[in-house]
Amino acid sequence: MASTFSTNGTAAIPIWFVTTANYAELRERLDPPARAYADAAGFEPKPGQCLLLPAADGLGGVLFGLEGADEPRNLFLPGRLPEQLPGGVYRFANEPHDTRLAALAFALGTYRFVRYRKAERPQAQLDLPQGVGRNELERTVEAVTLARDLINTPANDMGPAELEQAARALGSRHGANVTAVVGDDLLAGNFPLIHAVGRAAVQPPRLIDLQWGEANRPRVTLVGKGVCFDTGGLDIKPDASMLNMKKDMGGAATALALAHMIMAGGLKVRLRVLIPAVENVISSAAFRPRDVYPSRKGITVEIGNTDAEGRLVLADALALADEEEPALLADFATLTGAARVALGPELPPFFTDDDKLADELSRCGVSENDPLWRLPLWRPYQAMLESKVADINNVGSGGQAGAITAALFMRRFVAAASWVHFDIFAWTPSAKPGRPEGGELQAARALYALLADRYR
Repeated sequence: MASTFSTNGTAAIPIWFVTTANYAELRERLDPPARAYADAAGFEPKPGQCLLLPAADGLGGVLFGLEGADEPRNLFLPGRLPEQLPGGVYRFANEPHDTRLAALAFALGTYRFVRYRKAERPQAQLDLPQGVGRNELERTVEAVTLARDLINTPANDMGPAELEQAARALGSRHGANVTAVVGDDLLAGNFPLIHAVGRAAVQPPRLIDLQWGEANRPRVTLVGKGVCFDTGGLDIKPDASMLNMKKDMGGAATALALAHMIMAGGLKVRLRVLIPAVENVISSAAFRPRDVYPSRKGITVEIGNTDAEGRLVLADALALADEEEPALLADFATLTGAARVALGPELPPFFTDDDKLADELSRCGVSENDPLWRLPLWRPYQAMLESKVADINNVGSGGQAGAITAALFMRRFVAAASWVHFDIFAWTPSAKPGRPEGGELQAARALYALLADRYR
């Protein structure tokens, strides 16, 4: 893709960030015609207010209102600029609250999903401010774009096979090794839960396995839920709940985007990405409520609800990942509606028993404006997952604490002390600055910052 960041800033149009505190002084520095135009237009330094200042030869500059940096959303407010600016090259004429995050937000705000229709207007570009690392910023923008494109692609063009192709393309770019266990080979390879969930679909289920880096380095393993479409299975979803289920592979997209950041950044790790890729559909081969299946770990699972399929495919993948005893094991999944009820679409919860990891993640979430919130692995709720005929049920009884019981279910398949589970939404329901409506990368930037601190 073309970079949002220009390499020729000689004629870049200035953007002045204005607040109630600095506007009077900045107004006096404007050329008299620009000052008069701003006054005539009634410009006020309110957050998100944008005014294009004319010049004799075209556009002379831009006034853009900011508010206090105490609210995280304001750090990404410059992401609104690309929606309001004509095509051209721009520069920051003064410092926003956080120059790096403002530049990132600007770039992310230029995103358009153009696979099926062309962009409607020329793209605004930014002459990157001095002191901002261009390479890392571009890697981040590429990762977010990758995740958004994968999530936004409908299931007729993003099934398990296409998801495997995306992983192979990423692996080829970075010299990683990518393999896949497909169809009935899952049974021979001891991945019975992945097979059970995906066997009803036209495209066979698979476990995609990407490996990169020197074998003697610390092992970091990412597991991403790759349910390319989720009807709910025989416990079918209502139409409103099924509408956006093309995004149910958002965990896989997140894992691949983070993998790109790790590999492109050259972090000193042995990276592994595991993606159980399936469709949860209805046919005569669909798995049923009250079925009982073995798992890779040997734990038998009773199916309390076929719409709780994500934790099933993750269980086999997590068990495989855990066999290598990685230094860090992270999974990403669009797993529960309960997480959205608790925290909404913008604040993904994460679960871990590793207090140090939790503290670092929380810190990185703040520094990267990639919000996260820790929820507890509350052990007494394990009783909700009890089954009378198997070792565990895939859903909790009583209909409460759904995000926690889902995390506790997966905890049964992991022995690693440093494991973290992210219950992401992977979607922006209505456009926000730097976050257009549609697929979204969540949690990956925060975790990458943590990994970069440890393994650069």
